[in-house]
Amino acid sequence: MSAVTAQEVKALRDLTGAGFVACKDALTESGGDIDKAVELLRARGEAQAAKRAGAEAREGVVQSYIHAGNKIGVLVEVDCQTDFVARNEKFVDFARDLALHIAAAAPLAVTEDEVPVEDREREERIAIEQAADRPENVRERIVAGKLDKWLDDVVLLRQTHVNEDKHGGKTIEELRAAMSVETGENVVIRRFARFSVGG
Repeated sequence: MSAVTAQEVKALRDLTGAGFVACKDALTESGGDIDKAVELLRARGEAQAAKRAGAEAREGVVQSYIHAGNKIGVLVEVDCQTDFVARNEKFVDFARDLALHIAAAAPLAVTEDEVPVEDREREERIAIEQAADRPENVRERIVAGKLDKWLDDVVLLRQTHVNEDKHGGKTIEELRAAMSVETGENVVIRRFARFSVGG
């Protein structure tokens, strides 16, 4: 089975509303079969999270984090559907923990779609140059793989949380989906701003 493409993942996300990582895992496990992937997502409870994903998240919190030494600061907005959840201690802790992660991991954007086009094009050019000496029949896969790896590094939802001891190597999307399941509401990481002295 060849690697799952971004287009296949997007198609499954559009169909189910489930998170990127959940869709990618389901497609990999189902050997690229969309119908089986949908069943897997439903069985794992992602379908309920997907239903909630359509609900508007108009409540929420803005959390901040200032790194020791006062050289890096982060503001992050995490939204939910009700004020009740917005005041929930676990929800607030999730947002605060997210701000700490952003300070350490310095993502470019929340989602893949929000990555600036010029950054994506630059990385693609670099990958094409690096793959130039490889056989022509594998170049496209090499470029796609390098671009995918770069997106894992710079897209917030695709990043593995920096606190591996606490979160066991889970991605931010997996943690967001778990918070959505736990609260029973659509949880949306809306936006963030990361400031660094001289940066």
